[in-house]
Amino acid sequence: MKRAFAASLLAMAVSGAYAQQGDGTQVSLDNNIFKPNKVEATPERMRGIKAPAGFTVTPFATGLKNARIIAVAPNGDVYLSRRDQGDVLLLRDANGDGRADGPAVTVANRAGAHGLAIRDNKLYLITVKEVFAADIKPDGRLGELNMLIGDLPDSGQHPNRTIAFGPDDMLYISVGSTCNTCNESNPENATILRASKDGKKRSIFASGLRNTIGFGWHPQTGELWGLDHGIDFLGDNQQQEELNKIEHGKMYGWPHVYGANEIYPQSTPVGEISKQQWRERSTPMVLGYTAHAAPMQLVFANQSAFPAEYRGDAFATMRGSWNRKTASGYEIVRVRFENGQPKGIEPFVTGFLTDGGKTHIARPVGLAFARDGAMLMADDGNGVIYRIAYTGAGSTPAGPAVTPPDGPMKEQANKGNNVPLANKRAETQSSGSVSVSSPSFRHQGMLDQKYSEYADGVSPALSWKAVPNAKSYAIIMEDPDSKPVTPTVHWLAWNIPGTITSVPEGVQEQPRLSDPDGVLQGRNTRGSMGYYGPKPPVGEPAHHYHFQVYALDTMLDVPFGSDRDTLLKAMQGHVIGKGEIIGKYGQKQKPQK
Repeated sequence: MKRAFAASLLAMAVSGAYAQQGDGTQVSLDNNIFKPNKVEATPERMRGIKAPAGFTVTPFATGLKNARIIAVAPNGDVYLSRRDQGDVLLLRDANGDGRADGPAVTVANRAGAHGLAIRDNKLYLITVKEVFAADIKPDGRLGELNMLIGDLPDSGQHPNRTIAFGPDDMLYISVGSTCNTCNESNPENATILRASKDGKKRSIFASGLRNTIGFGWHPQTGELWGLDHGIDFLGDNQQQEELNKIEHGKMYGWPHVYGANEIYPQSTPVGEISKQQWRERSTPMVLGYTAHAAPMQLVFANQSAFPAEYRGDAFATMRGSWNRKTASGYEIVRVRFENGQPKGIEPFVTGFLTDGGKTHIARPVGLAFARDGAMLMADDGNGVIYRIAYTGAGSTPAGPAVTPPDGPMKEQANKGNNVPLANKRAETQSSGSVSVSSPSFRHQGMLDQKYSEYADGVSPALSWKAVPNAKSYAIIMEDPDSKPVTPTVHWLAWNIPGTITSVPEGVQEQPRLSDPDGVLQGRNTRGSMGYYGPKPPVGEPAHHYHFQVYALDTMLDVPFGSDRDTLLKAMQGHVIGKGEIIGKYGQKQKPQK
């Protein structure tokens, strides 16, 4: 089935929140919809599954229906989520024969159950909007599920949240985009989030990731890698699936830039940002893989009984294409690493496509290493868990799991932590002053709840007296009472023209403002751009929020989305006056829903 590029994209990728602006683009591409038919996974068809020499592929369990994500406990218990059934199953291989014993046991029920993680004898489960945790009992069953997070963004096109604990003991959460390509209204969509184990604090770790279901940490370097789903309807060979090195604060291009920093023709960034400017802020992929293959769970071979040549490599399931004339995916791939860096992506287990690619017996999703070092793969089509084991010459038992070093994650997340307020730093030294006031609150007074994230989350109005010879003004809002990040950055704005001496209530939360034209906003501690209101923990004494205004003798050449330290470095030597107004806010009790 073929469609013109423009028609297909408008049908599948139009943003509901922002109108698309004309820019002269004219592109036409052929598109195909092809969904290989599912056929029964009979023993005869299973014999067509191919793996490298020395490996065998056998069914570990069957009849599981919509088998999705796998997590393996230290004692070898296998947990499996089933999104369509809304539950979590427990499977065991007590006699070590490579097959699950008896029927699976249902241990949890939650609508949309998907991502799983195990830490400190607890099972963590994520649905579309919630994260739960439950104690694991000696028999493998679960205690009561306790909700840790209940306000993740709505899902739209990508409801399949995944979770994993990093080497820094923080919970990382993949939140896909709501669409094929659009300007998201919720900055937490199309991201990886980083949260505390209790769910009380979280931030956006990286953005511009359309749907990174599979991610993990290299066992030697501790660096985070993930496979992102490419944009649909760009033709049979675009967008390639992206392997990204995911680092704190970086933006990975979606929705306006993809692959090796190629510009997506249909979308328009908000705030009159050009696609070229968006590209300059984006981090290109490290490696690409066949378009539309649909990467799912990713694991590193740090506890496998595979030959030594596989150690340090990653493996990922490719669920399979629908937007391609010749089907891609329907396989497990190997990501070869050398000295901690990826060198190539290649098929590892294939043969799930049958009848010349017209049919399939499996759509791979879940992937994990069992306690004995064999690989387990979940198929959500026919409901089979496959066991991929090395039985060739020189096979050895699985060794202990390698814990990746926590340095990279901690260093990235702690950048800019435990530093003085901006107006106390060397970069803002100045003998001049700025008189700052606000019609929204008095100095050292309480901020109205509407300015907090417990309510409207709108920025208060600010005013200041003009400073002679000021070419621009900048705003930095910080909370020095926050933990564990001190101070927490709530707002960065710069290149406010020198002729302007106030900002109204409710400044738009986007990287560039078009009125006043050219004002740029940066990345706050939450990881979003623009104002992020007070959200101190319930019951804590009121925090102090310093709205600092700086008069500068120049306009700054600092790109949108920059962090506080980048902004301060550019401001150094250009501050001709500074001042502040402090507002306080505390939340005595949880707001009514």
